[in-house]
Amino acid sequence: MTAMSGDTRDHPGVIAPPPLVFAGFLAAGVLADRYVSGWSLPLPALPAKVLAVLLGGAGVIFLADALGLFRKAGTRPEPWQPTTAIVTSGVYRVTRNPMYVGMAHVYAALALAVGSPLAMALLPAAILVIHRGVILREERYLERKFGDEYMAYRARVRRWL
Repeated sequence: MTAMSGDTRDHPGVIAPPPLVFAGFLAAGVLADRYVSGWSLPLPALPAKVLAVLLGGAGVIFLADALGLFRKAGTRPEPWQPTTAIVTSGVYRVTRNPMYVGMAHVYAALALAVGSPLAMALLPAAILVIHRGVILREERYLERKFGDEYMAYRARVRRWL
């Protein structure tokens, strides 16, 4: 771990808290379906609920594991706070962004559970905003702050899955 050089801002400067990005897109889709389109997903209720539980469960596992690893490493999960360590164990051996993978799974589960096709259609837009407004900024920050250590991690672990 090396200190940042030439930059006094010790955070990545994300555009918004990631849970709020996902929640905003989800709410927009659900509300648009409920009050404007009147659409619902053309899936039988039981398979939709089972899929929602599976996706939601997977999302919670990703989130819980990632948050636990951050706590164990003594660093903050909030991307607007300084990062003090790079976490590379557990779920971070599979994806560099397990919290965002988990949030996307929970988003999809909730959209399925309420039967909102517009919310499902907005998920790629939410992921794009997270990618451009959060992940790319975090990656530049981590590269500045941790240099070769982060670049080696980035070279061996995929961004998503």
